[in-house]
Amino acid sequence: MAEKTQRLEIVTPERKVYSGDVRFVVVPGVEGELGFLPDHAPLVSALKIGVMKVQEENRTFKVAISGGFVEVRNSRVTVLARTAERDDEIDRERAEAAKARAEQRLAARTPDVDVVRAELALKRALARLKAVS
Repeated sequence: MAEKTQRLEIVTPERKVYSGDVRFVVVPGVEGELGFLPDHAPLVSALKIGVMKVQEENRTFKVAISGGFVEVRNSRVTVLARTAERDDEIDRERAEAAKARAEQRLAARTPDVDVVRAELALKRALARLKAVS
């Protein structure tokens, strides 16, 4: 007998990243990781930069996201993210280069460096690298 599933939609302003039936979803909530099984109580939460974990029927994959919101209702999980990349879409070399650039900017700390922007770029690069590891 097949296990019960829930519908997962991952959407960014540019595209629908994923739509399908899944067994389990873990998202990086601002207060910590949140996990959802089918029939979870209704919930809305803000998300931070991090990695989602998605368990389908026969496989598990990760999605690097850079903040947004999650809504859970009626065995449906909807993630509205600023950006989202599935692990099979991430270019490891590009993510490593982005990480190196952000680290260089933070190490330099010259007056023209936007520290907050560099820190966010570093967090996004680290999330992308974690998703492909």
